Amino acid sequence: MATPRSRRGRRRWGMSTLYSIWVDHKNDWERSPLESPFTILQLQIVTIFFITQCCHFLLKSLGIPYFISSALAGILLGPTIKSDTLNKYKQLLFPFGSEDTLQLISAFGYTFYLFLNYVQMDYSMITRTGKRAWAIALSSLVPICIGFGFYVGFFPFIYKTVGANEINSMPAVFISHSICSFPVIADLLTELEIINSEIGRLTLASALVLDITGTAVTGIATSMVVSFNKGVYAYIMNVGGLIALFALILTTGRPLMKLVVRHTQESRPVKRIFIYIIVFLVIIFGLIETKLVQPFFGGAVMLGLAVPEGPPLGSELVKQLQLFSTWFLMPLFVTSCIMKVDLDLWNMNTSLVIIIFGLIIMVTLVKILLCVGICQFCSMPIIDSICIALILSCKGVVDICAYILLYDAKKYTSGEVGLMVISGLILATISKIGVKSLYDPSRKYAGYQKRNILYLKPNTVLRVVACIHKPCHILPVRNSLDLFNPTPTNPLVVDVLHLMELIGRTSPIFISHRNQQMSVGSSHHNFSGEIIVTFSLYEHEYAGAATVNAYTAISPFTFMHDDICYLAMDKVASFIILPFHLRWRDDGTVESDDNNIRTLNIRVMEKAPCSIGILVNRGSCTSILSNYVVAMIFLGGSDDREALCLAKRSAKELNNQLFVYRLIGNESEATNWDSMLDAEVLRSVQGPYGRFENVTFEQITIDDASQLTSFLNDVMIKFDYVIVGRRHGVKSSITSALVNWTEFPELGVIGDLLASPDLEIKASILVVQQQQVPTK
Repeated sequence: MATPRSRRGRRRWGMSTLYSIWVDHKNDWERSPLESPFTILQLQIVTIFFITQCCHFLLKSLGIPYFISSALAGILLGPTIKSDTLNKYKQLLFPFGSEDTLQLISAFGYTFYLFLNYVQMDYSMITRTGKRAWAIALSSLVPICIGFGFYVGFFPFIYKTVGANEINSMPAVFISHSICSFPVIADLLTELEIINSEIGRLTLASALVLDITGTAVTGIATSMVVSFNKGVYAYIMNVGGLIALFALILTTGRPLMKLVVRHTQESRPVKRIFIYIIVFLVIIFGLIETKLVQPFFGGAVMLGLAVPEGPPLGSELVKQLQLFSTWFLMPLFVTSCIMKVDLDLWNMNTSLVIIIFGLIIMVTLVKILLCVGICQFCSMPIIDSICIALILSCKGVVDICAYILLYDAKKYTSGEVGLMVISGLILATISKIGVKSLYDPSRKYAGYQKRNILYLKPNTVLRVVACIHKPCHILPVRNSLDLFNPTPTNPLVVDVLHLMELIGRTSPIFISHRNQQMSVGSSHHNFSGEIIVTFSLYEHEYAGAATVNAYTAISPFTFMHDDICYLAMDKVASFIILPFHLRWRDDGTVESDDNNIRTLNIRVMEKAPCSIGILVNRGSCTSILSNYVVAMIFLGGSDDREALCLAKRSAKELNNQLFVYRLIGNESEATNWDSMLDAEVLRSVQGPYGRFENVTFEQITIDDASQLTSFLNDVMIKFDYVIVGRRHGVKSSITSALVNWTEFPELGVIGDLLASPDLEIKASILVVQQQQVPTK
């Protein structure tokens, strides 16, 4: 029975709702704005976001996950902190009944958060997952068995210590800490920026197996337990209904959604009406799930698995729903959940705290040791093994919210929920900080073996990785390969990598088109048909001299550099070709500017395991040519020496014309050692190569920046290609006055001048940076 105070609270809340919506505010100006539910809701949202952002501002430098800031807001606003002064303001901000309104609204955010995560999941990955991922996933059964053994063996002691209320729900403690959630793992890998690394792909595959099987088993087991004492009819309706609903979604819903995808024109978004229908179905299936004694968001999970991942449908759903659900409503839901429980350890049963924390520590340690052991058995490095174990032990938003929802359903006691929430927050923090401090994905690229053209032995295979983002990059990149002049005695192996942004799915994709071998997370679509045809013709043209392998990598732009560097390292490449981020029209004006490509190029230049060339296409190479007129501008330094070696390879084709311009200034800041190396490389141009008619060497003195600009403007107009060194970290009196005016530092001073709209040239520019070998 409700107390008089609670009845007055409900009556007051209901009357304020009535007044705030229907009353004439002009005649009711004496009423307080805090009596309006909508005003209260606005104040709650503003307060929660203010506290969350303040906490995140203080904790983000320590590597603390964002959702923990939302949890801290719930701790500050909930019953954990007991202060009479603070409680007075809490009651003012959260009057009786208002918390339910906040949680109801934000719960839709949690539902669509889960829906979007399962939309982006490629569950067919389970059939293509390797043995390592399956072994790691199935090893989670061992901690569960050990936990049950501990529970059965010490049942009398635990029963006597904690009582009947806590002991019945004790198995859920070690079960929940033995498994993991795919959305939590995907979010952690994204925050750590290792989602497309080797351990990222492996942990995603393991988490997917665990999540899918765990969700299916949990849903059926819940229906069986709830229906056990309600008769055969309830048993059949709940269990059979759940299985029938899932079968209906997969057999009817998924084919219909694929039909929508097939009838959507390429590069066009899905019609809005289909998005509205799917959102409506999420709510309908949620209501059906509640009738089958399942949580409301269970329907969102089922329907999310039926949506075809990726564009156009999956990406459009993510685009339309992610901002509002994930970034606005989800933090509110986490905060409102944490506000329900008291996390004050000092006032909890000491025996309960010791038993539950001991059980959690035991299960987690067993899980970590098993995971590390399996990875070691698979010959993985120990650091990578520990990182995989930490990632799969992480807890997050899904786990914390699941604890609170079970508490609402009166499955857990307040003490158990509080302890499990605390353990979840601790594990989330340890996992992220531990992996971030132990694992550096770029360390494997920092090799001491020289992988460049300058130190390549004669008559050996030259391996090149050529990157392509858009159709306009295909022909310029293909033509630039002619500069390497493949011959049977100097063969060329090209690994063409088609880079696409990951949209509407979680798992990155890497496809080898030669054998159509797909890594974990890939789909069966061919994304690179035009590229494959173009470079197959190139391979046929240079039969016996060139070999081309085509790949497609689909990942977020933030992590795309890892795909490029990993492929270059795996194929022992000596050179990477990257297209420039600007595209010019025929009249010399800029047509498009993609800053994502520019950021990617800079990251590759920082971490690449070999030499790099940025290809700036200004319009000359729009068709396949039989011969080229090439210019090489040489000032000195390691990058220029690497660029000159590439230019000399192009001169081996007698139909090509090579002009080498040695620019010297009045003052030289090069060291004696660099001067000797420069002279040695140039001697080959002035000596053996100088005797060929297709090579011209000229030394020019430059006094100032204006003379340099005039020289480039007058001379470069007659060339098809201009090869220059980036000259990273090298100072010169010729270019010192122009350093502060450089718009694109990744091109160097000379490359930036050649790419400037002020210079009316049609040549394609290749800016070369030699492999950056780290110092020991």
